[in-house]
Amino acid sequence: MDMITIIGFLAGGLTTASFLPQVVKTARSRSARDLSGSMLLVFFFGLGLWTVYGVQVGSAPIIAANVISMGLVGAILGMKVKFRDRECACTPESET
Repeated sequence: MDMITIIGFLAGGLTTASFLPQVVKTARSRSARDLSGSMLLVFFFGLGLWTVYGVQVGSAPIIAANVISMGLVGAILGMKVKFRDRECACTPESET
């Protein structure tokens, strides 16, 4: 494996790993209220396009990083939908 490919895998691995703490925090707190659904959707589709690009140019680091990132962002999107009921901005009746 050449140095450029190694750098590509390292860069992709680090940027992909940056989403792991957010996935864990969202799962533990059972809330994705502070995360923009629009941003996550746009980012998810952007990752999809990067994956297509990676396939077209034959770049394994681009493909791997973006497919894994899509899985992580998809997990956060899924939790955002699943935990939606918990994210009501309403005040409980006892606080009114």
